[in-house]
Amino acid sequence: MIKILSLLSISLAFTAFTAVANNAKFVLETSPNIGQMQLFKSSDLCTVANNTQLYIRNNKDKVVSQIKQFNQLDITLAKVENTLNFICQTYRFDVRNQQNSRLHDAQFLTDNFNFYRWYPDTNTATTISKKSTNAKKNSLLTGIPTDKLFITKYYTKRLTASPVKTEVYNQALYQLPADEQGLSLEQAELQKSSLTRFKYTRQDVIGGALNNHNLAKPLVWLSEESLHDVLLQGTGVLEVDGKIRYFNVHRNNGISYDYSIGKTDQARYWYFAEVPSIMGYGSEIESKIEIKAQVTFAGNVEQLGLGKLFMINYPLNGRSVSQMGILADTGGAFDNNLFQLDFLVDSYFGWTDYHQANKHLPDYATTWLMLKK
Repeated sequence: MIKILSLLSISLAFTAFTAVANNAKFVLETSPNIGQMQLFKSSDLCTVANNTQLYIRNNKDKVVSQIKQFNQLDITLAKVENTLNFICQTYRFDVRNQQNSRLHDAQFLTDNFNFYRWYPDTNTATTISKKSTNAKKNSLLTGIPTDKLFITKYYTKRLTASPVKTEVYNQALYQLPADEQGLSLEQAELQKSSLTRFKYTRQDVIGGALNNHNLAKPLVWLSEESLHDVLLQGTGVLEVDGKIRYFNVHRNNGISYDYSIGKTDQARYWYFAEVPSIMGYGSEIESKIEIKAQVTFAGNVEQLGLGKLFMINYPLNGRSVSQMGILADTGGAFDNNLFQLDFLVDSYFGWTDYHQANKHLPDYATTWLMLKK
């Protein structure tokens, strides 16, 4: 923490109010240099803000009111909701008055929001890197600067699939097993010792454990490589017989994600449900938050709390630029992770089109938590 404090004392104007989470640090910065806002749809930001607020109001799972990491900063759930409200109020006012969106105006944002600079938990990132056998991942984790967050990008995988099993499409996305149909999450937890969902690893399922015994219904069939991609991303945007269908993770087998190993070696397995669009956080499939690309972050909802508005800043073509998004999604990789956010970029068929569209985005960026003044 000494190195972080020395950087602050030299280069930043900030208040004395801070909040510490593990080795992460949040500092209220009085004069943030956010540069020029990158283009995004204000309507999409409002949609995610509104959908997230509806979840907060209608669901009382523990992450909704999670504010313990910010007690010293007086960041309350009411202030988070007020921030989400303000986003949509501003968007709708600008539309009614036929004027450019003020959510793209850096001066308007600095006038109306407090900016809490996020300094990452680099100690935990370094500890995780020592367990990883992936050289690229190790390099990225150990290279996290003390004053910038690790910013990864995630996308919904565009894939082709089949309604029936074929030689190529030989791995299923399975719905919740038959012995758990109709059970709430709480009811299932009480019966977990006997339920199919908790009995099999990913490797077991790939080997045919479910299909061989008719324990769960296949929703759609993929190649094995595509299955690993969808399990990693959490959402599949699948072309089946010429039509686009959406599939989202429902419940998993209770095995934690292992950050130190690759996607094909993970034992964690997810059961899926078909959904109407791309969905983010939600304790039950029926209540998951509908999210949008370019305005959504996935992160450690468990510790940060749902619905936080974040801004990332980075250099682009010699300019300082920023993008905003709402914490409305999560994943197993964020357990005990306060050094990273994952930015939802779009839907792509593969690495080539994904990289072409997003090669300008950095691995590390200055990051602020934003709260309406």
